[in-house]
Amino acid sequence: MNGSQDLVKQLVGKAHDEVGSLAERVEVVVIPPALYVAQVQASGQRAVAVGVQNVSQWQSGAYTGELSAGMAQDLGCRYVLVGHSERRQLFAETDEQIAAKVERVLEAGLVAMLCVGETLEQREAGVAEAVVAAQIRSGLSKVAESRWQQIVVAYEPVWAIGTGKTATAEDAQGMHASIRDVLAEMGAPANDMSVLYGGSVKADNAAALFAEPDVDGALVGGASLKAEEFFDICRAFPADH
Repeated sequence: MNGSQDLVKQLVGKAHDEVGSLAERVEVVVIPPALYVAQVQASGQRAVAVGVQNVSQWQSGAYTGELSAGMAQDLGCRYVLVGHSERRQLFAETDEQIAAKVERVLEAGLVAMLCVGETLEQREAGVAEAVVAAQIRSGLSKVAESRWQQIVVAYEPVWAIGTGKTATAEDAQGMHASIRDVLAEMGAPANDMSVLYGGSVKADNAAALFAEPDVDGALVGGASLKAEEFFDICRAFPADH
């Protein structure tokens, strides 16, 4: 819940200048608060995809204040964050609600970015991989075989979000490899799917993270509020990954 019209202008303006210079395989996605989606879309910057941070578990109806996946699709969005740790923790979203939201996103023809991750206590207890695996199996339990290409998984260790702490590149690689194993067990084309890392990603640690074979990109939080740093992160992605 950050941003302003001025920030949209800065970020989209920077995108206009920078996107063409990025590696060909790099896709840039901006996921602003829903009130600013139309402004991003109206900018005419088609090199940047747009998403929303959350949608309802319901398709439509008397749910005042909610935003449906169909509305996001109607505005030209391509991506939806689902199950972000803040939604799980602060708004008590359950595994069942998250699975229902994924289902709504896929029905609307959009890409669901399922966020998963463990707390510091869970990591220290040695159950991080089990916690993340359970979140994946639950959140993607309703994905049909034909829909796997509409799924992106974003690993965001809760203890590294907004804290300045970052998982080491080796820690991220280990969890990302584990995530691919779980996806493969579920029948997904795991090696063809994108698994992103999120958790205090900055320009000075992005290159090391992106160098790992199973880290396909980043879910950028606070650093995305500074246009220059955000695109420094984008530029850190290797052309041959």
